[in-house]
Amino acid sequence: MSRPSSQRNNEIPHPAGRSKPRLLDSVRHAIRARHYSRRTEDAYVSWIKRFIFFHGKRHPNEMGEDEIRSFVTDLAVRRRVSASTQNQALSALLFLYREVLQQKIEWIDNVIRAKRPSRLPVVLSRGEVRSVLEQVKGTKWIMVSLLYGAGLRLLECARLRIKDLDFERSQIVIRAGKGRKDRLTMMPMATKEPLISHLKEVKERYNHNLKLGYVRATMPNALDRKYPNAATEWAWQYAFPATRLTVNRATGQVFQHHLHESVIQRAVKEAVRRSKIPKHATCHSLRHSFATHLLEDGYDIRTVQELLGHKDINTTMIYTHVLNRGGMGVRSPVDRL
Repeated sequence: MSRPSSQRNNEIPHPAGRSKPRLLDSVRHAIRARHYSRRTEDAYVSWIKRFIFFHGKRHPNEMGEDEIRSFVTDLAVRRRVSASTQNQALSALLFLYREVLQQKIEWIDNVIRAKRPSRLPVVLSRGEVRSVLEQVKGTKWIMVSLLYGAGLRLLECARLRIKDLDFERSQIVIRAGKGRKDRLTMMPMATKEPLISHLKEVKERYNHNLKLGYVRATMPNALDRKYPNAATEWAWQYAFPATRLTVNRATGQVFQHHLHESVIQRAVKEAVRRSKIPKHATCHSLRHSFATHLLEDGYDIRTVQELLGHKDINTTMIYTHVLNRGGMGVRSPVDRL
C-alpha cells in the first residue's frame, strides 16, 4: 500500500532501518541556536533534502565526502547553477556534517566549480535616481529614498524600528545587517520631515491597536522571552509596519510585522519602467548608486566601506571599476589634454 505523499516527501530512512530520527528538526535547532536568519535556515534545510534525495534517500550518516563531492559537482555540471548557489549548497552540507552529525568533514576538494561571472553592478545616474523617486509616493518614497540616500539593503530598511532612528544626530542604526553586524549610516536630510510625519501616523495606529490589545511586534531571536513586554513598547515597533496585522495560527496571538519587501520591489520595478530607464535596475541598484556617487564626490573608500557595512575592502573596491577609473582611481592622461 502506498504511503501518503506528505510522508514520502519528508521521511528520511535511518541507516539501521528504524523509524526516521528527526534529522531536519535537529538541523533547524542547530541553526536557530546560532541565530542564523530564517532564510538561511530554509535554504540549508532545502539543500540537505535535495542532497538526500539525490542519493536515493540514503541517510547522511551512511555518506560522506565522496557523496558531497558528487552532489555539488552535479549542481555545476548538470544543473548549471551559479557559483554562489553552489557555495550555499556546500555550506549547508558542511554545516550538517560538522554541527549536527558531529563528523569531521574538511573543505571538499576536487569539486568542479561553477563559473563565477565577472559582472559589474547596475548603477543609476543621479538623473535616473531622481526619475525613479518622482514615480513613487508616500511611504514607498521614504523607503526608496533610504535605499539610495543611506545605502541600505532592502531588508535592512524594512526591518528598521523606531529606536533605530536618531533624528537629533541624523543617523540610522542598522541592527544585525549582513554578517550579523551592527553599523551606523546617515539619515538623509531630505527624508527627515517625511519620516517624522509618517511616524506620527504610525503612532496613531499603534495607540489605537494598543487599546484593543493588538500591538505586539515580532521580536528577534529570544528577546521576546527575555523581555516579554518589549514587543508592545513604542521603541520596538517597526518604522514601516505592514498594513495588516498577522495572526499566529498556533497561538492565536496577533502581532505586527514589517512591510513586506516585495511591496518596495514592485514599486521600484514599476518606477524604472515608467522612467524608461534602459537598465535592469532593482532595489539593490540604489545601494550600488549610493556607493558610486559618494566615490564620485571624492569621499574616502574606507568611509564608504563602513557606511555599506562591507567586511572586506575588496568588496567596496568594485565601485572604483564602475567609476571607470581603475583600482587606484587613475584617470587617463588624454582626459587632461
